[in-house]
Amino acid sequence: MPEHGSVNSLASTLQQQLADALTAALPDAGTADPLLRRSDRADFQANGILALAKKLKGNPRELAAQVTAALPATDLIKDIEVSGPGFLNITLSDKAIIETLAARAADEGGRLGVPYNSAAGTTVIDYAQPNVAKEMHVGHLRSAVIGDAMVQILEFTGESVVRRHHIGDWGTQFGMLIQYLIEHPDELNHDGGEGDGADGEAAMSSLNRLYKASRVLFDSDEEFKARSRDRVVALQAGEPETLAMWQRFVDESKIYFYSVFDKLDMEISDPDIIGESGYNDMLEETCRILEETGVAVRSEGALCVFFDDVKGPDGNPTPLIVKKTNGGYGYAATDLSALRDRVQNLKADSLLYVVDSRQSLHFKMVFETARRAGWLNEHVKAHQLAFGTLLGKDGKPFKTREGVTVRLEDLLDEAVERATAVVREKAEKIGLSEEEIVENGRYVGIGAVKYADLSTSAVRDYKFDLDQMVSLHGDTSVYLQYAYARIRSILRKAGDAKPVAHPELELAPAERALGLHLDQFGEVLSEVAAGYEPHKLAAYLYQLASHLTTFYDQCQVLSDDNPAEVVENRLFLVELTARTLHRGMALLGIRTPERL
Repeated sequence: MPEHGSVNSLASTLQQQLADALTAALPDAGTADPLLRRSDRADFQANGILALAKKLKGNPRELAAQVTAALPATDLIKDIEVSGPGFLNITLSDKAIIETLAARAADEGGRLGVPYNSAAGTTVIDYAQPNVAKEMHVGHLRSAVIGDAMVQILEFTGESVVRRHHIGDWGTQFGMLIQYLIEHPDELNHDGGEGDGADGEAAMSSLNRLYKASRVLFDSDEEFKARSRDRVVALQAGEPETLAMWQRFVDESKIYFYSVFDKLDMEISDPDIIGESGYNDMLEETCRILEETGVAVRSEGALCVFFDDVKGPDGNPTPLIVKKTNGGYGYAATDLSALRDRVQNLKADSLLYVVDSRQSLHFKMVFETARRAGWLNEHVKAHQLAFGTLLGKDGKPFKTREGVTVRLEDLLDEAVERATAVVREKAEKIGLSEEEIVENGRYVGIGAVKYADLSTSAVRDYKFDLDQMVSLHGDTSVYLQYAYARIRSILRKAGDAKPVAHPELELAPAERALGLHLDQFGEVLSEVAAGYEPHKLAAYLYQLASHLTTFYDQCQVLSDDNPAEVVENRLFLVELTARTLHRGMALLGIRTPERL
């Protein structure tokens, strides 16, 4: 049940009144849906009577009139008319709009009346999966940004969220790296590394140099190659010195990860990071369970799971390989063990994987395997929030001019640099200090990158265009941030005038449109959380800022010509708009500066 403080939206209140009227007027209809939706002809249109009339073999316009007559006499509806073959066009009263918004504004928890479902379950979100000893690149951006937004949104609606950063910290390359470090012990700290407070970039620079040097030796020296392969065996066996060296790589990489996530303005903590290595002790048991239950079978020496609908180009079945012919474990064994841990130990009801759409087949097979094993069922669901590719302006995967994948840090630095220049252009006019210019430049730049990602449906590819992203015009985060800052400026200039709701006033069309849109915030969040679709929240916020722009054009807020109650009511509307923008942007992981 939603906790105290939640406010029913105008649409849900109207929906309930119409449903009750349908039942009262047409008892033979049973439970009927009025099919309520927003309309250009009125505030709402109810279309459900037409289908009901066909079912009951009645005249739809007569049925519509009966339903209208059965509606209770309340302050909710100002006007209702029967249109066409039985549609109901409904206009709400101005009083109901303002009273409902006033209830949202009065919500002491600062939730704007959005329900908090304390009985919601536990969701584990697997997102932002960097690799140890490797730089993060643009391919890591979408998983991090989308995953972080879903964490914020689900937690806000009441879900208990467990973050999981499934880092790549295991595999054969670590034998090569560890062996090289053992034979060249001073190399890791060459740039002022781990023990000397190195920053993230210095830590990764050291690891990159180490990786390149070890790779050259590995490819040219057969004896070193043999020693490296022996070191892999020692790592897998848990030999203490080898594990200690491996831990140094992980620790150095974490310094770097934290520096990148800090630039992204995201929180990340050690308990959230459980790498591939964290499931090593479960791999054999996972394989044993799958084989004993018949879910997996031996095929050419490997332990495999087969599917009727997964075949290769030759028409033969393509299996999910859980254990290789040589006894090694594949990604599937790790992913299935992680899934088992999340269900059985973390007691998850939902598993959300924010992973590149190119891995969709892999996860489809993993989830189906888990269902056959009984780890997923009607009570425990898994979902891949698949995302598309980040493209350059040329429509091809985003690369540097040299054809190299773009480093994530470089992309973020450029975004901040470009945004800071935009902020600086307007800084003198509003009196920003250098400190504010730098801070706002960061918030605008990082916000621009995040919003461009989140305003696109995750499954779609999108073009990375910094010029467009930091524009004050169009569907950008800067447009939304500027809308918020503009309201804060008006509130500062209001002097003694305070935001006060006045339900007795008649609203102008732009006021009504803004008010009706404000009231949809909770419903939008519910839809976004249920469907894992943060782009719908971005779209709502952009529409909100657009309604605000129209409102400014048509309704002057601070004017000596307006009665005091009109000024107060308009201040109330814009103040609630600011709070909604601020909350909505925060759920997307984007800051809203007070002055811009």
